[in-house]
Amino acid sequence: MNAVLPAGRQIGGLTLDEAETTLSPWTQRAAPIGAEEYQHRLEQARRLMRLRGDEALLITAGHSLRYFTGISWGASERLVAMLLTLKGDPFVLCPAFEEGSLRHALKIPAQTRLWEEHDDPQQCVADLLAAHGIRRLALDPAASFLIYERLRAVVGSCEVVDGSPVVDGCRMQKSSAELALMSQATAMTLQVHRLTAGLMHEDISTDEIRRFIDHAHRALGADGGSTFCIVQFGHATAYPHGIPGEQRLKENELVLIDTGCSVEGYQSDITRTYIFGRPSVAQAQIWSLEQAAQRAAFEAVRPGVACGDVDAAARRVLEAAGLGPDYRLPGLPHRTGHGCGLSIHETPYLVRGNETALAPGMCCSDEPMIVVPGEFGIRLEDHFYVTENGASWFTAPSPAIDEPFAAP
Repeated sequence: MNAVLPAGRQIGGLTLDEAETTLSPWTQRAAPIGAEEYQHRLEQARRLMRLRGDEALLITAGHSLRYFTGISWGASERLVAMLLTLKGDPFVLCPAFEEGSLRHALKIPAQTRLWEEHDDPQQCVADLLAAHGIRRLALDPAASFLIYERLRAVVGSCEVVDGSPVVDGCRMQKSSAELALMSQATAMTLQVHRLTAGLMHEDISTDEIRRFIDHAHRALGADGGSTFCIVQFGHATAYPHGIPGEQRLKENELVLIDTGCSVEGYQSDITRTYIFGRPSVAQAQIWSLEQAAQRAAFEAVRPGVACGDVDAAARRVLEAAGLGPDYRLPGLPHRTGHGCGLSIHETPYLVRGNETALAPGMCCSDEPMIVVPGEFGIRLEDHFYVTENGASWFTAPSPAIDEPFAAP
């Protein structure tokens, strides 16, 4: 990348063909989650279940099912689930016609329970609960209301409770293997951001940029290209998640790009905002405030600090400069950050009132966006993970409004 762009230049000056020459599969790949870690996750879930008095845990298709079993299937009208009891191998329920696919996807020893199309899979769960004398079932917080209602109709006297404390208690603190996968994903997305900034030229369209970002993620070896992609120019940057329609870049406009990818299911999510040309005084001042607020949030992080206090640290910077207060604009219209892992947004959330204490291994975005209504918005988003001594960045933050990337 650095050999392609002119020395010291980060925005513009790169052709699509030149960018293409730098794209090849990522060589420093992190190891997938191994069998030993899957077993550790199940035992951690059981420890949390015992503390709460839960006798079983039902996890339905989605990110948590992947977390505990390796099965990466999405939710549908057909129930696919894991039932974990306090002893023995977990049960995995699946449509019978999917048995072959299940055996390829499953990463843990499990007892399978297959159901046919005319069967009631919730009744299959109820039969297992009855056979094991289960009186209290913790349910995946991501399970649909329909699953919850159908379960309640057939489980008799078994109590169905919210499984969030168990699921979040396992997933919030990442292992070294998870951190390595997230480090790879964020490094890949940052490289895509670097190339994209180099492609900027007058009249380039947001659609062209989105297509390149998706292609670049695929070429580097991400799971299926971009997980998401927001590209906004000029006044459209004032909308945190963008506005519909194609835009074309003009001289002296801000560029806001928010994108990410997945590696073995683990997510990246990075935003860069920079100027194409020369910034106005207002743009430069707000960009510097955004940088200071992001830094203040980062510096507030340490084990034992409440998530809400990190949000407050960013807001103090903005309010001291006359922005806000609270969610008023111009200012910060949303929380300072969100957790990230197998889900792009997951617990813990850096938001007022969240008393969750930060702990080593927790991963969050740091993105206290500033919106000036009708004019522009600045969002700088990087992710950190909590260490014993504070926080560590996955990606180095932007140094300046016309220098979106720290030196490699």
